Amino acid sequence: MWGICFSLFALMSLGLLGVIVCGNVSRDDFPTGFVFGAGGSAYQTEGAANLDGRTPSIFDTFAHAKYTEGAGNVACDGYHKYKEDIQLMVETGLEAYRFSISWSRLIPNGRGPINPKGLQYYNNFINELVSHGIQPHVTLHHFDHPQVLEDQYGGWVSRKIVKDFTRYADVCFREFGDRVKHWTTINEANMFVIAGYDWGQLPPQRCSQPFGDCSKGNSSTEPYIAAHHILLAHASAYRLYEKNYKRDFWAMQDKQHGFIGFNILSFSFVPQTQSNEDEIATKRAIDFFIGWFLNPLVFGDYPDLMKKNAGSRIPAFTVQESKSVRSSFDFLGLNYYRGMHVNNVPNTLTWENRDAVADVRIQLENVLNDTSTYEYPSAPWGLAGVLQDIKQHYNNPPIYIHENGQRTRRNLTLVDWARIEYLQAYIGGVMDTIRDGTNVKGYFVWSFMDSFELMDGYESRFGLYYVDFDDSELKRLPKLSAHWYSHFLKRNNITLDSIVLSPSRDYI
Repeated sequence: MWGICFSLFALMSLGLLGVIVCGNVSRDDFPTGFVFGAGGSAYQTEGAANLDGRTPSIFDTFAHAKYTEGAGNVACDGYHKYKEDIQLMVETGLEAYRFSISWSRLIPNGRGPINPKGLQYYNNFINELVSHGIQPHVTLHHFDHPQVLEDQYGGWVSRKIVKDFTRYADVCFREFGDRVKHWTTINEANMFVIAGYDWGQLPPQRCSQPFGDCSKGNSSTEPYIAAHHILLAHASAYRLYEKNYKRDFWAMQDKQHGFIGFNILSFSFVPQTQSNEDEIATKRAIDFFIGWFLNPLVFGDYPDLMKKNAGSRIPAFTVQESKSVRSSFDFLGLNYYRGMHVNNVPNTLTWENRDAVADVRIQLENVLNDTSTYEYPSAPWGLAGVLQDIKQHYNNPPIYIHENGQRTRRNLTLVDWARIEYLQAYIGGVMDTIRDGTNVKGYFVWSFMDSFELMDGYESRFGLYYVDFDDSELKRLPKLSAHWYSHFLKRNNITLDSIVLSPSRDYI
């Protein structure tokens, strides 16, 4: 049904004049229990990097080496302004907020004593969310394990981190699990190992020639090793939660009965040409980028093609490890921004020197470093294709779209049409896939506010709320997309296809 979605008074209150066109998908069309939210992460928003006992993480080290402007030392100063920010979430109508816990704020040495001030901060933050009816969705590792563990034994390239991560997860489950029901162990595990351990452009910046120029690392072996330890650590944390914190039906004890998930980044991979070589390369790309983690989580082992290509460089699961990793998740977190074309990369390297993702690394780097077309194209069929592939090949697991959002440049107008058009297209696409049988449970906009971005610091803006990083008070201002999302969430007679035309003025 088509109709007018905003009242004239709403238009006037936004300082806009124009015509509204509406489609027929509203908030109420989504299934019962479906949740809408937005997200951020610890290092990107909290600031207070050197305060109250927090120690550096690998994100700190990476950022300080790459950027000026204090990197994430202050960021959005969410550490001090969290009540203000949560009030904005309430005003927006968020049903959930996804954030990460800084391991080095909570347990500064990576293991051992808990930092009381870090514990107090996260308790306060979670309590504030819950008191306003906003679900906390927590990620334990967002590119940011403590630098001390990296210095001591190499972080994820050492099996020692499995035990340390499990102990850290146990602290979080014990201290916050009475209020937090949705846990994600690792954010973008596939991108973390590819960009961090293969081509060395993201923390912890480990790589080797000819794939990257790093002071340490081995691009041919370490991505596989780090990925293996991530899967083992995730499974260990999952089994710990399953044993100690899930509801005990037999004893009739009401425990935490929460959910543990695992997050990956996905692109929709499309052959560059119709050649057989590009078709085969696309299949390899999917196996190396998505199957690398989903195959062990669903079936207990790496894809056959991947094992064949990697040979002895990829660790093997023992029978017990395979059993532990298999089915060790209650939901899958999916981050999606855009598609990627794949073309075959001739194998000009010796077997010993092949890196982990030779078939996709060139396209991947080009996409991530491309600033010629700064805004992402709005192509929701790409995400729909990924969701359908996961449904078909991985038993249709519950999925939360953890990150989906539009990138714009720094200091642009608050009238962010591109973001509105992008979000409405993708949310509508998610609804279409749900009608077609996918098991999507929630959708989170990246990001709630402008923040310190992994790829280019403060140059990219993803937020529904503008943050003035040149202002000592770091003032937050709602963009038009925040108003649009708010009206959609609050069911103010607005549908996904609502577009306000002809803005009457610029906000900045």
